[in-house]
Amino acid sequence: MSCLVLFSTLSFTVEKHYCGNHLVDVAIFTKAENCGMDLEAFSTANFEKKHCCKDEIQVVKGQDKLKKSSFEDLQLEQQLFLSAFICSFLNLYEGLPEQVIPHKNYSPPNLVADIHVLDQVFLI
Repeated sequence: MSCLVLFSTLSFTVEKHYCGNHLVDVAIFTKAENCGMDLEAFSTANFEKKHCCKDEIQVVKGQDKLKKSSFEDLQLEQQLFLSAFICSFLNLYEGLPEQVIPHKNYSPPNLVADIHVLDQVFLI
């Protein structure tokens, strides 16, 4: 949900540079690179030449007015659902009671002889 709010409020520009009818560069958030034809046209003294390059700028504006609603603005059914959801969600992460394990600190007796080897009982 937060990603949806982030992308709906984000504004950006898409700038495209065309040389003739060919797309040379596309830039998002920055200025598009020129193909160098504009510099050659200005470096010569002939200003009557028609420029073959053009820049196209598209501005995508994000939403800038977000509505903040309070709990009282909701209908009664929505308030009941929201309060029940919050209570059940908070109880979901409630800790379990600590259980006492009676044999936690029990240590087995020392092994004097391995009974399986003495009786020659092997699992195959």
